[in-house]
Amino acid sequence: MDSAGEAFSLAGKVALVTGGSRGLGRAMVLGFARAGADVIITSRKLDACEAVAAEVEATTGRRALAYACHVGRWQEIDGLVEAAYGAFGKVDVLVNNAGMSPPYPRPVDVTEELYDKVLDVNLKGPFRLTALVGTRMSEGAGGSIINVSSTASIRPGPNVIPYAAAKAGLNAMTEAFAYAYGPKVRVNCIMPGPFLTDISRAWDMDAFNRQAQQFALRRGGDPDEIVGAALYFASDASSFTTGAVLRVDGGSRT
Repeated sequence: MDSAGEAFSLAGKVALVTGGSRGLGRAMVLGFARAGADVIITSRKLDACEAVAAEVEATTGRRALAYACHVGRWQEIDGLVEAAYGAFGKVDVLVNNAGMSPPYPRPVDVTEELYDKVLDVNLKGPFRLTALVGTRMSEGAGGSIINVSSTASIRPGPNVIPYAAAKAGLNAMTEAFAYAYGPKVRVNCIMPGPFLTDISRAWDMDAFNRQAQQFALRRGGDPDEIVGAALYFASDASSFTTGAVLRVDGGSRT
């Protein structure tokens, strides 16, 4: 392997990805495994996690642990961390990817339950998981933590107000945790724009394609196109990068 390949290698590493059973999370799980990492896949649905774990083991030969966890529930996160360290003895890479943004007709129609649910999954969960894993990383061999935000955090619309607020908070937490756990732990953030994951099946694609003509790349992203950014932050290739927020949005302006 040449020096460039070595810089992006995850051989001997263990990566934990929340929301890892579909969409961008699944793409990152498979990308990390192909780069040599063993992986922990978590989401609310165990069967979906198990399916990705089986795919990882069959196609890459890496070890994979499937674990069901609702990251919006504080007490469940403790169990996830214990299971991860119990199975592998360490976590070298943590990706806070799980997210949700339920639709609502008007801001006044947002219920307290919906508001709390969105903030819990998108902000509270990443805080607790980063605090637990980051502490262990900083007391051990170090590691890399990657938050997955959204361009809604800097270009919010009226239909995603709680989500945008939570993701803006995640951007802020990225820099704060970088200082809290440096120098042994790097904490960075990927800020995706519109990706054509399973969520996009609910979109009006004709309207989206018209809108995408205003993007620099004139299209939405393929989930696999998140992997390069994730590998950069996860690996030694980004050894002098922390507290950074990287837009991966095809030059979107919306």
